[in-house]
Amino acid sequence: MVPIQNLYYLLSYAWNRLPARHELLTAEGQAFERPVELLAHLLLLHLRRYLRSGLPPTYREREAELPELRGRVLLAPSLTRNLLPRGRAVCRFDELGYDAPLHGLLLGTVRELGRTTKLPAGLRQELRRVQRQFPADIAPLQLTNDTLRLARRQRPVGIGTMLLNICELLHLSQLPEPTAGGRPRFRDFRRDETVMARLFEQFVRNFYRLEQRHFRVQSETIAWQAAAEHAADLNLLPSMITDISLEAPKRKIILDTKYYSAALRTRYDRQRLIAPHLYQLYAYLQNQQPLPGQQLEGVLLYPAATQEVDVRYTLGGHPVRIVTINLAQPWPAIAADLLALVR
Repeated sequence: MVPIQNLYYLLSYAWNRLPARHELLTAEGQAFERPVELLAHLLLLHLRRYLRSGLPPTYREREAELPELRGRVLLAPSLTRNLLPRGRAVCRFDELGYDAPLHGLLLGTVRELGRTTKLPAGLRQELRRVQRQFPADIAPLQLTNDTLRLARRQRPVGIGTMLLNICELLHLSQLPEPTAGGRPRFRDFRRDETVMARLFEQFVRNFYRLEQRHFRVQSETIAWQAAAEHAADLNLLPSMITDISLEAPKRKIILDTKYYSAALRTRYDRQRLIAPHLYQLYAYLQNQQPLPGQQLEGVLLYPAATQEVDVRYTLGGHPVRIVTINLAQPWPAIAADLLALVR
């Protein structure tokens, strides 16, 4: 399992929001016992900055009975209530203000965390203090799938995106049933392979984007080298989308991240590589069309949870490496191992 201090780096790279050096020192100096403490700390850290810079006002659709026309008149409810003879109407209009879904979600999340007894008292006090910095017209929203979708539609940028990512991860960490008194409980999302697989992929991709300059880094769609009697039948082929493609004029690496507890599986008392993972990478390599003189390579990267693996093959004429990385080692060693992987 990823240590909580390393989780700070993983999340920062995954969300493409690397903290300043003083922020790293602050985080490294605190002994977080649970991921929810780290998430609460990150929420406070970036929310303070977001509030200091001033919440951006947004337009929000409203519907109200008014004595004057504004926006679009809704005839059905206006006629049903017999409002028009009295010089009134039900109108739907856009209003500029601070009560946007993202801001309501942030306020509601901070209030919820401030009542969570699993957090240290000092952290809960800071959470309650930051609540008072929100404008009075913002109504708190409960952290749910629906409110997260509403906030996503707002399309936040910069720090707003980071804050929304933190809220989403807090939501994924919540247990479905509340404790006595209705206070939320949180589980360790590091045990959720689906969540961690997404974070691991984003972490590795953004690490290479930020920490090296030799390769262009992207996720790309590879076209099948296929033909069919009817052209429309080609649309039935599944998409081939790489996790990470690192490309330079003389070298291209297709790197697939796999967040599994082990890179090997036991079958008939023998350990073997995980077949679907290798078949997928092989398909990527066989359908890729490298530039003239460009060496094409493949890498399967796993966290070293229960065993370390580092094997190399030549498959279909392409070098392929299956390797693990130890996410429990100190951060400088993790960074050095990732950079060494593409040298």
